[in-house]
Amino acid sequence: MAQKILFVCLGNICRSPAAEGVFRALCPTITTDSAGTGGWHVGEPPYGPMLQAARARNVDLSDLRARQFTGRDFMRFDLIVAMDDANLRDIQRLRPDGNTVPVRLFTDFAPQAGADHVPDPYYTRDFDGALDLIEIAAQGLKTRIESGVTL
Repeated sequence: MAQKILFVCLGNICRSPAAEGVFRALCPTITTDSAGTGGWHVGEPPYGPMLQAARARNVDLSDLRARQFTGRDFMRFDLIVAMDDANLRDIQRLRPDGNTVPVRLFTDFAPQAGADHVPDPYYTRDFDGALDLIEIAAQGLKTRIESGVTL
């Protein structure tokens, strides 16, 4: 069972902190974190419009700060969840030889949503749409973990 889950997007200021916040509200006993494959925003809080959109859904992201994903994260987490294919590829490039930690797309846990990735609201400006998909995927991940299905 996944006890430590890392959510990863590009800059770690929109999608991955939102996924972390939504999931930790659903599953407070599971350790969560988020990171970005890029390092431009290290140390910054989540992007203002995402903070506001999450707050409107009673999800508090104010304690989160951006950090960059590293190969050491494979040793610290039981599951790494990417927001899109590009980030998934960047994560896999840093995988240490022999490491078998699963890396999955977040939308794998929301097949009913019909999306192959979580669109980046920093560019699309659709923070509510991203949060809708994140909530569906977070619930799907929670259900998979509770049912004991291999991730």
